[in-house]
Amino acid sequence: CLACSACNTFKSDMTEALDPVSQKIVPLFNPRSQQWAEHFVWSSDKTQIEGITPTGRATIVALKMNRPIIVFARQRWVQVGWHPPAD
Repeated sequence: CLACSACNTFKSDMTEALDPVSQKIVPLFNPRSQQWAEHFVWSSDKTQIEGITPTGRATIVALKMNRPIIVFARQRWVQVGWHPPAD
């Protein structure tokens, strides 16, 4: 499993999604063939994922990667030094 179960559920069988900036349909991030750091960065407080490419932005929205519950969890993880993950 290359994503949490919730993200996998949101993804379902999608392979493409709408980039909220360009308003174009683009491929979702594929962790088997693409590098995370080419499409995403952590916000300054390390609690949210930011897309730096159309694929990154569309993936964040489609998989709801910054939903409130996970952002709250990341806040706690940052406080105890468990987050962000090492590359």
